[in-house]
Amino acid sequence: MVHLPTTVVSSTLTEALDWPDATLVDGDAVDVVARLKEESDVPLRSHGSIAMNRSLMAAGLVDHIQVTVFPVITGQTGATPIHEGSADFDLELVEARTLDHGIQQLTYRPTLH
Repeated sequence: MVHLPTTVVSSTLTEALDWPDATLVDGDAVDVVARLKEESDVPLRSHGSIAMNRSLMAAGLVDHIQVTVFPVITGQTGATPIHEGSADFDLELVEARTLDHGIQQLTYRPTLH
């Protein structure tokens, strides 16, 4: 991942990034990602904050969601659900893979419910 071109959207960072081939963009993440999707010939990936990803989903800019399921139950130590308060989406399963130790990697296509 280090060697892939990266765009960082931030309104607080001002110094050069310590990451090869990274571009710092000030602005609204939804506008920036919409522009990048129009310009890019390759699929984009987001590893940003959950708030940013929620905004991208609400704007219809997310084509696929990849979920990794680890075979563990965290009934006592689990955190608040990451999509609590988000819009509702229907998810169409487009790919499922089983990795080592029973880990499941699931890829969905989201549609606003």
